[in-house]
Amino acid sequence: MCGRFSLTATPEEVQEFLGLLELEGFPARYNIAPTQPILVVVAGDRPEAGSNLPDRKAVLVRWGLIPGWVKDPNDFPLLINARSETAIGKASFRAAMRHRRVLVPASGFYEWHRPAKESGEKSQAYWIKPRHGKIVAFAGLMETWSSADGSEVDTGAILTVGSNRTIGRIHDRMPVVIKAEDFERWLDCKSAEPRHVADLLVPAEEDFFEAVPVSDLVNKVKNTGPEVQAPVGESLVVAEPEKKSSGGGQMSLF
Repeated sequence: MCGRFSLTATPEEVQEFLGLLELEGFPARYNIAPTQPILVVVAGDRPEAGSNLPDRKAVLVRWGLIPGWVKDPNDFPLLINARSETAIGKASFRAAMRHRRVLVPASGFYEWHRPAKESGEKSQAYWIKPRHGKIVAFAGLMETWSSADGSEVDTGAILTVGSNRTIGRIHDRMPVVIKAEDFERWLDCKSAEPRHVADLLVPAEEDFFEAVPVSDLVNKVKNTGPEVQAPVGESLVVAEPEKKSSGGGQMSLF
């Protein structure tokens, strides 16, 4: 899962990375937690005349998706993540997968390795960041919930997938990363159905992220400074590529 993440890149860096026409300033956020506002990027109607940039817009949503059919959010679980393997068939995410796919810019995310109790080992938090770059775009979903009095709340969730082998040593789930060349296809909900973008819902390459052990300061929402990302040990070693079978020992020219 993804229960905490960070966005410490500058507004200018985020704007350039995501191809936004405009973006208001915002402070660095080192410890973003559920129910807090998060920045997401949605597709616009059409490119501005004379512009080479797509019409993408940045909006703030509450982290924790509330489907439109929910009557009382207090009686509904907090949906901060959606499993990519089943989201298209789940009532909570089906409409958003078809009509409201978004990008969630981040500088990285946090995950906890929690050993079995009998092992006697302590839990360890990790700051997991892209090895080559300051920003990553997670696949997200958005819904606007309307209350009985007519007020509206924009909400969102981050899609997850089974971890690659490197991150799998920490946790069995990780956020889905959308590459820059696939932004347009992921955000295109008018002509691209969920089945057309299913191939994007895969784990990141083994060497995409660097996992840095950090202290338990990140556990508390009140800790919002850069100290939550201070290393307390060496980064997790990237898993070696899996060796492919040579066809039962038979020789091959290929």
